Amino acid sequence: MGKVKQTEQNVKINKDIASESYFQTVFRRFRRHKLALISMIVVIVLGGAALLAPIIAPYEPDAIVGPFSGAPSREFWLGTDQIGRDVFSRLLYAMRISLLVGIMATLISTVVGVVLGLIAGYFGGVADMIIMRFTDMVMSFPYILLVLVAAAIFKPGLWNIILILGFVDWPGIARLVRGNVLNLRETNFIKGNIVAGMPLRHILFSEILPNTVAPILVYATSVLALSMLDEAALSFLGLGVQPPTASLGNMLNGAQSLTVLTKQPWLWIPAGLLIVILVMAINFIGDALRDALDPNSR
Repeated sequence: MGKVKQTEQNVKINKDIASESYFQTVFRRFRRHKLALISMIVVIVLGGAALLAPIIAPYEPDAIVGPFSGAPSREFWLGTDQIGRDVFSRLLYAMRISLLVGIMATLISTVVGVVLGLIAGYFGGVADMIIMRFTDMVMSFPYILLVLVAAAIFKPGLWNIILILGFVDWPGIARLVRGNVLNLRETNFIKGNIVAGMPLRHILFSEILPNTVAPILVYATSVLALSMLDEAALSFLGLGVQPPTASLGNMLNGAQSLTVLTKQPWLWIPAGLLIVILVMAINFIGDALRDALDPNSR
């Protein structure tokens, strides 16, 4: 009797799974990753706090409101920095800048990589050779060295860093898209569209691109995390976002001093923790998306 009930339950579950839409299937698979769900909540909460920084922050980020390097207190929850600015308020605004750099750099690199990958994979021939050789040339340079040289050549600043990171991170996405397009180009439904005389724009952006979104989305999460780390590294070295604008990277700049490291941990631990938490959360979400979007996943 118990086996019959179990069989009936399995049949019902299989029917429910068979009737669900693609997005319901992806969400069901994504929910199985508890760390990814927690990470999603963390990113939403921190992103919301950054977005609402003008409302949440008790002080203006650049206003001198307390003693120099004041310890955390009831008035200043995370203390004050070397010139008396509230660390908590600057932290909220710094998250906005770091997230903006990561998101915008990811968008730029994704658009550039997708366009070049589509052209190289679909047309092949000379276009493919030129694009792929240029891609190989960019990838042959040590990544961090290329970023540092570009940041040193151009004037440090928010939008310069976004553009530098955006135009350095595209080769991986271009190669990924090209590989997927090469496979899709030989499928029957693409050949059918070509025979039917469908416009090139329709074939590329309505048939091929939607079938490559899943790997692009997964790869973009890693680019987002990497861009935030790169911004933090460049700002820490003084080549990124420039003071008085707060970013998580330049808030860590004071940690170059041994006195700050040992006696004033409130000046660097909160910013460092936020970088670690955000990057780990984004990576966990990317891992869960990879499994959820995998057509072979059960």
